[in-house]
Amino acid sequence: MGLTKTATGLHAVDNGLVIKKISDADQVIALAGNPNVGKSTVFNELTGLKQHTGNWPGKTVSNAQGMCSHNNSNYVMVDIPGTYSLMAHSAEEEVARDFICFGDPDAVIVVCDATCLERNLNLVLQTLEITKNVVVCVNLMDEAKKKDIKIDLKHLSNKLGVPVVGAAARSGKGLRQMMQAVQDLLKAETRDPVMQIRYIQPIEDALALLEPPIREKIPDCRINPRWIALRLLDYEKTLYNSLTDYLGFDLLSDAAVADALKKARCILQDNGLTGEELKDRIVSCIVMNAEDTANGVIDFDKKTYNARDMKIDRILTNKWTGYPIMIALLGIVFWLTITGANYPSKLLSDCLFWVEDRLVELAVWAGVPAFFYEMLIFGMYRVLAWVVSVMLPPMAIFFPLFTLLEDLGYLPRIAFNLDKAFKKCCACGKQALTM
Repeated sequence: MGLTKTATGLHAVDNGLVIKKISDADQVIALAGNPNVGKSTVFNELTGLKQHTGNWPGKTVSNAQGMCSHNNSNYVMVDIPGTYSLMAHSAEEEVARDFICFGDPDAVIVVCDATCLERNLNLVLQTLEITKNVVVCVNLMDEAKKKDIKIDLKHLSNKLGVPVVGAAARSGKGLRQMMQAVQDLLKAETRDPVMQIRYIQPIEDALALLEPPIREKIPDCRINPRWIALRLLDYEKTLYNSLTDYLGFDLLSDAAVADALKKARCILQDNGLTGEELKDRIVSCIVMNAEDTANGVIDFDKKTYNARDMKIDRILTNKWTGYPIMIALLGIVFWLTITGANYPSKLLSDCLFWVEDRLVELAVWAGVPAFFYEMLIFGMYRVLAWVVSVMLPPMAIFFPLFTLLEDLGYLPRIAFNLDKAFKKCCACGKQALTM
């Protein structure tokens, strides 16, 4: 009994997706994960659809849907956009968050990169805050082996309280076991308690006050009331509007919930936790919980495996040295692009216009009417020659250099450096790269 691959259509609605099922028995599985962890590769291997697997952040710009069968059970697999967090700062992150929260998937597979598992656990823990129906797929186990990184999957599973499966999606290894884990999870009558993010005491006190009235108001909601309480404390209008549409009523119209929220915010204000400070503390707690989870799970033969990267980060992301290095490096790239393009551009134009002269001579020799060859040669060919000679050389220089910066890991550091500046205009650091 293996995996069989079929396909079905896409139906985009706003930022979400209308799931097209073959029958009511089909179960919807969301594929979540950070960018560049092989999530779309997992999707392609399971469904047979050739979803593009590019190597840049946020490359999955809409939800892709396909069918997968395992042990006579049908699953609708939904590949949602890659995201580092469910605290959405961009359009693709909103799509991912809203589908996990309000798309009612029967289970969520969170795909992680085995070579940097600790960072990926941030998303795993945030997903567990919303739903217990989670399977963690630790992908790129083959790459981790090359780097002498060992991961105790069983220990990690015990810590998280959900199934954890190792995989190497490019070769299809581990995907059968992953789908079996999904099937067992959905059939299980009882569940182990999942790991819960622990926040600093003022936030926990506020959650303890706000969660009970929410749980009482929506006892059968598939979304964890604790997570809803956290999102009400860290209020975001777009998320609250989506929550209202999902529930079918305004949660804050309930007097008990509104009163508890007011008291919970007073607790936070008394401890200086408002606005950005509250967001920063929430993020800090998530990161610390991820670090604690990774402790004892990941083993490196070389304990100083990332010492060089940390030294480089201290220089490239430092507030005093990061910006000058960034400006100088990008300045060099643009200088090489503009100045370096002059030489191949001149060579190309000389060659192409020499060909133009020969074409004119050939047309005259052949007795082609002047209006006809002038239209073709002086109109179409000359314009094409100018475009090629002017545009091709800088593109051929700039894009390889930009790709080199990405492969060296410098572009994410640029995004990190500029994130705070871009947030002031309601954007995020990743958008610096498109600028």
